[in-house]
Amino acid sequence: MKVQMHSVHFDADQKLLDFIQKRLDKLETFYDRVTNGEVILKLNNKDGIDNKTVEIKLYIPGTTLFSQEDAASFEAAADAATENLRRQITKHNEKVMSH
Repeated sequence: MKVQMHSVHFDADQKLLDFIQKRLDKLETFYDRVTNGEVILKLNNKDGIDNKTVEIKLYIPGTTLFSQEDAASFEAAADAATENLRRQITKHNEKVMSH
């Protein structure tokens, strides 16, 4: 799956980008028709420890899936966002299969 990654106001290291790519590649086991994706990594200026945001958009035929998660680390936010997308993909599959 082709994924564009953007980091806002900082440079993400390659290890983080590889981590996110690996998580997204696992989603293809649930639905193999994902055309491409977009990931936005942001540092928030809000108080508290959950100041890192990961937004993921996945484009599949007929719809776009989206998830946004905040966490103390980008890895934790990416895990939560991909888990959310896995649930969305599962629901989408059930809808497609029932028609």
